[in-house]
Amino acid sequence: MKGATLPKVRTIYRGGSRLYVHPTDRELVYPGVTSILGMLAKQNFLAPWQAKLSSELAVDSIDFISDMAARDREGAVEYLKGAARRYTKIRADIGSEAHDMFERMIRGEGGLTELNARGQYVVRVSPDMEPYRKHFHEFLDAVNPEFVRAEDVAWSDTYEYAGSFDVWLYVWLDEDGNPTPDRSGERHLIMGDWKTGKNTYPDVALQLAAYQRADYVIDADGNREPMPQFDGAAVLHITDETWAFKPVETGDDVFAEFLRLRGTFDWDRGLSRKVIGKPIAKKKSGKLVTGTQRRAR
Repeated sequence: MKGATLPKVRTIYRGGSRLYVHPTDRELVYPGVTSILGMLAKQNFLAPWQAKLSSELAVDSIDFISDMAARDREGAVEYLKGAARRYTKIRADIGSEAHDMFERMIRGEGGLTELNARGQYVVRVSPDMEPYRKHFHEFLDAVNPEFVRAEDVAWSDTYEYAGSFDVWLYVWLDEDGNPTPDRSGERHLIMGDWKTGKNTYPDVALQLAAYQRADYVIDADGNREPMPQFDGAAVLHITDETWAFKPVETGDDVFAEFLRLRGTFDWDRGLSRKVIGKPIAKKKSGKLVTGTQRRAR
């Protein structure tokens, strides 16, 4: 049975961060989980990665870049500088399309199938998505999960954050923690996440721990329910080459680390901008003349 119906959650962007506006009290604006995770220091690998992409683009397109630079040097520089940004956008677009496809597949909805000339149902997706569709289908066969929710909002008034999670699943596991696709094992409620990038990273544990410990969940129709107790968390890492379903540790120590980042977010977006006061003494206009210079005259 659903709980009280609320207005739908809306999001806004401020200072590059995604914020969630409380459904009934518009004065309450909470940072999103992924924006909070943005407080993690990542510059140690980001700068070399960005430089590598720009360098590879220059080497692989050296004739094209040379011609561009001869006509517009600044344009060529900007083109090379934007290599990482363009790559990130392409990957984000692929990830969004894949997430939408995964949800449709796990719901068993139409839109991905059509009748062929023989009267058979076949899956129709773009060529870029076909490897992801194939691997997700293999995951469904190997694990045979039961879909519960997808893309709803986890909301925490206790710690003042919110976020849209990917999926809740029931999975059946044997005594060793391996899936039993015939559902003969013990049923577990799992907070899940889809990842379509090159790797999976430890911050997914912080993300899932935060979702699990939210106060309640709000669906697309504005219905609110208390957050249930989860038996675990997992990430499905799925690429155009392979897939893997991995358990994720989301214990209290992991959540404590997320809360430290939550505090860092407040510092970065608020208190840090107030701790330096206005000057109580400063250089006056004109050339500064020191006492040593005056005595030397």
